[in-house]
Amino acid sequence: MTHTIVKTNQEWDQVIQDIADYVLNFTPTSDESFTTAQYTLFDAIGCGFLALAFPECTKLMGPVVEGTVVPEGCHVPGTDYVLDPITAAFNIGCMNRWLDFNDTWLGKEWGHPSDNLGAILAAAEYRSTLNVKAGKPALTMRDVLIALIKSYEIQGVIALENSFNRVGLDHVVLVKVASTAVVTQLLGGTREQIMAAVSNAWLDGQSLRTYRHFPNTGSRKSWAAGDAASRAVRLALFSLKGEMGYPSVLTTPGWGFYDVCFKGQPFKFQRPYGSYVMEHVLFKVSYPAEYHAQTAVECGIKLHPTISKKLDQVESITITTHESAIRIIDKKGALKNPADRDHCIQYMTAIGMIYGDLEASHYEDEVALKDERIDQLRAKMTCVENKQYSDDYLDPEKRSIANAIQVKYTDGTSSEVVEVQYPIGHRRRRQEAIPLLSQKFFDSIKNHKLSATNFKQIENIYNNEAAFAATSVNDFINLFVVSK
Repeated sequence: MTHTIVKTNQEWDQVIQDIADYVLNFTPTSDESFTTAQYTLFDAIGCGFLALAFPECTKLMGPVVEGTVVPEGCHVPGTDYVLDPITAAFNIGCMNRWLDFNDTWLGKEWGHPSDNLGAILAAAEYRSTLNVKAGKPALTMRDVLIALIKSYEIQGVIALENSFNRVGLDHVVLVKVASTAVVTQLLGGTREQIMAAVSNAWLDGQSLRTYRHFPNTGSRKSWAAGDAASRAVRLALFSLKGEMGYPSVLTTPGWGFYDVCFKGQPFKFQRPYGSYVMEHVLFKVSYPAEYHAQTAVECGIKLHPTISKKLDQVESITITTHESAIRIIDKKGALKNPADRDHCIQYMTAIGMIYGDLEASHYEDEVALKDERIDQLRAKMTCVENKQYSDDYLDPEKRSIANAIQVKYTDGTSSEVVEVQYPIGHRRRRQEAIPLLSQKFFDSIKNHKLSATNFKQIENIYNNEAAFAATSVNDFINLFVVSK
């Protein structure tokens, strides 16, 4: 039974109105935003393919109930799964995020905007399948890019001035809100339905951040984004059935989000919604590492040729960094699992110094528990804040993520101070990054079970923006489907 949305005489919270109006009325025009969006999409899919090699990830994937058949369901890239759109969104979000290798956004809150792709891709295929069944054209990949640009913008602009982690909430709340808005629109929702869905996203009990921090760091941080993406699709579908919204969910005294979850403070905004976030997004090009440590790893790798030959002579290592890195990833003591290790700046830096590289496999027990040199180096590391690094991190004109490292040896000598201000995935190093980003994607899919024909077609559209944009969502998804 279909219901109409229950309307009230309440005025909708302005934040919710602004999101709905942006999603409905804004048309991206920046060539840079579309080009970057295409890179983010392929990069996230490639990260997902890499994660399929890890059983801890794949055990969570597939239908909720084994053997469930979904007629005209949604496909999960790299697998033969055909699922309902809610479950497909979880699967895609889970695999894309698992290795902490997809793109990043940093402000007073941080996060990974391509986490929205799980919801968007599942919803776009679902809508396209319904369209084709009704004799209408499928959505195109340009529609997907527009949805990505808008989801990045909603998540990123809110994150610029509002810190959810400082009140104990996880940043995936912004994935849920952004995905809910764009997915409701993608599925044909009206302004009222978009606002209703978004209000329910804010109304949800939000994820606590404790699974990202000592002493509870765990693998939930790798599937939390998939959980948020799936919730977004569910809320969008509810709204399209006429489920009501809650106009003052943010501002109601005592019971609203601001009072209950945000210490009574309303959200602050630095800029209106546009395409700024997509144009400035940060790629993880070389290392599957928490972003505050990307430049530290690069410093460690630069020191590798020298320090790797003198590990037994190291007296101390100073990592000069920014406040956010110290607060989030400065860790001492035992690290219990890969999720703990990939959020420890000392561990990641030590790997770079010892091995001259950092790969996802370096976080596994096979390396962490067997190579004593890692913890020996960690024990000699100290993190100190450089106030200028912290200021530049928040400066909208710089947005650096700087780290520097110096090693002191037992003979009284020291290494040079190796400093990297901007990671290779930063906009200031974008031209340097693009060839490596492309190589990262094709390396991730080349050893999978894709047919030679599909691989060639993927190459063709990857290198042709116009052809990619015109490709139907169904045809695009089918390029990544793997048969049993």
